[in-house]
Order: sequence, then C-alpha cells, then structure tokens
Amino acid sequence: MTINGPGPQYRLPPGPHLPRALQGMAFIASRRAATRLMRRRYGPAFTARVPLFGRVVIVSDPALVKQLYLTSTDVVGKIEPNLGRVLGPGSFFNLDGDEHHRQRKLLVPPFHGKRMQAYETIIEEETLREAATWPQGKPFETLTPMMRITLNAILRAVFGAEGAEFEALRTVLPPMIKLGSRLAVLPISPVDLGRWSPWGRFAGYRREFDSIVGTLIAKASADPALGDRGDVLSLMLQARYDDGEAMSHSDIADQLATLLAAGHETTATTLAWAIERLRRHPALLSRLVEEVDAGGSELRQATIIEVQRTRPVIDLTGRTVTAASVQLGEWVIPQGYTILIGISLIHDDDAVFPDAASFNPDRFVGARPDTYAWIPFGGGTRRCIGAAFANMEMNVVLRTLLRDFDLSSTYEPPERWHSRGIAYAPAGGGRAIVHRRKKAARVRDDAYAQVSA
Repeated sequence: MTINGPGPQYRLPPGPHLPRALQGMAFIASRRAATRLMRRRYGPAFTARVPLFGRVVIVSDPALVKQLYLTSTDVVGKIEPNLGRVLGPGSFFNLDGDEHHRQRKLLVPPFHGKRMQAYETIIEEETLREAATWPQGKPFETLTPMMRITLNAILRAVFGAEGAEFEALRTVLPPMIKLGSRLAVLPISPVDLGRWSPWGRFAGYRREFDSIVGTLIAKASADPALGDRGDVLSLMLQARYDDGEAMSHSDIADQLATLLAAGHETTATTLAWAIERLRRHPALLSRLVEEVDAGGSELRQATIIEVQRTRPVIDLTGRTVTAASVQLGEWVIPQGYTILIGISLIHDDDAVFPDAASFNPDRFVGARPDTYAWIPFGGGTRRCIGAAFANMEMNVVLRTLLRDFDLSSTYEPPERWHSRGIAYAPAGGGRAIVHRRKKAARVRDDAYAQVSA
C-alpha cells in the first residue's frame, strides 16, 4: 500500500479493507484470533485499525523487530496510549528519550548482580508461607496464591514494607492493579463521574497508595541504617542522577507502582501457566523433580523460558513513530502510526522456533533464545527493567514447589487463554492437585514452622 502526500512517499504493508468498526470489533472480541488470521492472510507485516491505537502496523518478523529496537529514540518513542495513564507521569511507561534513559540508568543496579541473591530468601519464605495453606489431594487454582506470593515478595524486596504499611498495601493493591489493567486498554470517559466511575475509583486507590508510600519514604529517610538496607525503595532514596539530584518522592511513588504493576501480576500469571503446562507433561515433570533433588537448575530455567514462549502473558508491545517516517525493511511508515510487535505471532512461528506448537523446554537447554525472537519482556531501550528479578522469582518459586510437593499430572485439555485486560491468564487459574513430598518431610516441616512463627 503506497501513500502519496506532501512529504515523503510512504509504503505500508497490506491489510484488511474492512470498515474501522468491524476491525475494532474483531480485535476486541479476540485480538489473538484476529492477529493470527491477518498474519496468515497478509504475512509477517500488515496494517490494521485497532481500538485506542488507530492505524497500526503489526510486525512478527525478528529481523523487523531487531531493526525497530535498534532505531533511535528520536525516530520512534513510547507506545501511546500506555500504562502510564494509570501509573503516573513519573512512570517508565510515560518517560521517553533522555528522561527515560536518565531514570533507567538510576534504577538498573538494584535489579542486577548480587542484589538478586539477597532477594531469593524473601521469595522462598513467601512461597513456603503460602504453600503451607494449600489443600492436599484436592484441586485448586494456583493463580490467586501465586499473586499473593509475588505481591508479598515485591512489597518486602522492593517497597521494604512491613507491619501496618505491609498490610495496608496488601489490601489496596490487588483491586488497584486489577482495575488499572482494565482501564489501561479502555478510552478515558469524557465525562468525569467522580467516585462513581471506574477512573474515579482508581483515583481513590491511587491516593491511598501514595499516602502509604509517603509513610514508607518518611520511615526509610529517618532510618539511621538506611545505607545498610537492601530494599529497592531505600536504594531509590540514596540514588543520585549524574548532576547529584535525587529522585522526587512523586517519581519514586510512580516507579514503585510501575514495578509492582509490571512485575506482580505478570510473574504470578506466568507461574500459573507453568503449573498448567507441567501437569500436562508428566515426563518433563519427573525430570524436573530429579533435577531439583540433585541441586540442578538448567532444565528448570529452560522450562521457564519455554513457558514464556508458548504462553506469553503480554502478547503485544511496540513503538510510536515520532519522526516524519521510519523505514522497516521494505516498508516506510509515517509519523503518528503505532508499530506493534506480535509477541505470540513470533513465538508461534515454526520458521523461528521449529515445531513451535509443541511445549519442549529442551530446545533451550544449553542455549539462550535469540534476543529479537523471544521477547516476553520486550526489548531495546524499553526492555522490562525487572526482567532479571522476575526470572529469579519464578526460578525460586518453582524450585521450592518441586522440592516440597508432588504435582499430580492430568489428561485434561489445556486451559484456555483468558484476557484480564492487558495480560492473558489460564482460564482455569492454573488448577493443580498437590501432595506434600515425603522425602525430608521433617526438615521441611521445620522450615514451615520457622516461617510461620
């Protein structure tokens, strides 16, 4: 499709000629089905019109993804609209260009290196605490328990929360995140209905969140041992930009909300998908148990990667063209267009991952996935800053569960994909049946007792 105008000549990929309303309805009804249908018909790059974003180009070729991720931030910027609408002006989702780079440089260190090891104990403690309540021999959905594990872990490792503030955040954050994830994909109402509207309710949650974070900031700032603390909030308070300036308290609150929203639900959902997948692959499950008993981790890490390939929680990411145009391969895309990357489309492509429909972690044993083909955390300058933390968290949770529980396999059909707004979760919540393992039961019971005390 070639567009002539007063500026340069644009060349857009082919796409459906259906009315905008029909395209929008198809996307809302099932964006996964709609994008798959269009890819089969038009190839790895196609043009469409979708709700919120309007005219978009959707790409699912790793070569085009690489080109997009390496394109200057002066040419393509943050996708609009994005989660920043609900997370605040200081959120990574709202920042672009130099300001995004400035804050990212400040916040990368807390999520890498030896600091990850310090957080592992917190993750295991929260997993043990939650698992102590699980019914044995009876089916239950794991998504909600995984949500509690990841929420508690982030509150302790990132927020440094404890006591009253810990309990207050545990109360306000689940409904705030659930509502915010839905609002992020809906248009803002032109009429302000205050507390009677979803946006009004979210604003109330956010005011409560900011108040609690303000208390945590005040307590941390007054702590004479602030320099010895390892939680991310304390590191944020001590961090300084190149000019010596500290982060503002409002920016800290926005970034804490961002880290929570981006890392809590997505990590928990991936863990629920992992349970769903493992129960349907008993031979793999047996190998993972043998590995954990031997103290290994290679297959477990490969399994985490394969779960994220076959069941990515987020299926689309992208950029907005801010320059006059951008060239991707043979296409020249004009200013104002959104370029969406079809994560699931790439992950399910046999040309990229042979026999892509099969769940086969062995494809990643001893081999890391390609940076521009495996992209559950996005990529380029906007790759998820908490990717290392999320990977560590999933590894520790699965290690603990495989070590302490026998997970019953099943011949039930795979759980369907269920949209929770931005994220996709297993429709059955990742149902499981577990039994406490008898091996070293006394040692584990002592661990449970210590955690519960």
